[in-house]
Amino acid sequence: MPGDLIIFLDKLAIYQNENLILANVSLTISRGEFVYLIGRTGTGKSSLLKTLYADLPIRTGTAGVAGYDLRKIKRHEVPFLRRKLGIVFQDFQLLVDRSVNENLLFVMRATGWKEGAGMTKRLQEVLAKVGLQTRGNKMPHQLSGGEQQRVAIARALVNDPEIILADEPTGNLDPESSEGIISLLMDISKTGRAVLMATHNYAMFEKYPARTLKCEQGKVIPVN
Repeated sequence: MPGDLIIFLDKLAIYQNENLILANVSLTISRGEFVYLIGRTGTGKSSLLKTLYADLPIRTGTAGVAGYDLRKIKRHEVPFLRRKLGIVFQDFQLLVDRSVNENLLFVMRATGWKEGAGMTKRLQEVLAKVGLQTRGNKMPHQLSGGEQQRVAIARALVNDPEIILADEPTGNLDPESSEGIISLLMDISKTGRAVLMATHNYAMFEKYPARTLKCEQGKVIPVN
């Protein structure tokens, strides 16, 4: 992909099973760019994100993500693609029987980290980045919703990804916590990572303006 482009889609068709969800999707996202993806429930936001992390196969069109051609990617290459991506979900998806530290260490071990001192150092770095450096020994149920989502973002940052894909990350949060999460994700984009955030939270657009794409009637169209 040319230059600073980290996501490149051209005339892409996105299917769920045999159902065409989005047609003729063409867009580019560059390193360090923050982009909102909006649209009503069922318009294809999550399907687009799933395509980007190779959970949905591509039948027609072109898709390049973090240096991988998603039309040609092999099954054994998908974990390597996903190490370049940080994925944040609406429902946090934390392991409820483990502390914050253990949640992060679990992901590290699953993605090939071996050296204990290096793991501890990285764990402390990402918790500091999301403002939770004193919360590592807490269990998820001891944290607020906003704090749990910050842990999820820390987990997404562990492998120093090139892209953060956030699927409704403020969907379960109160307005104050939502604002903190969007501010944090915008700060992350300023470190050179691309951030694509699917959201219903239209109230934040005026306070935190950014390029916006909309899923509507089977298309992805620019809003601004």
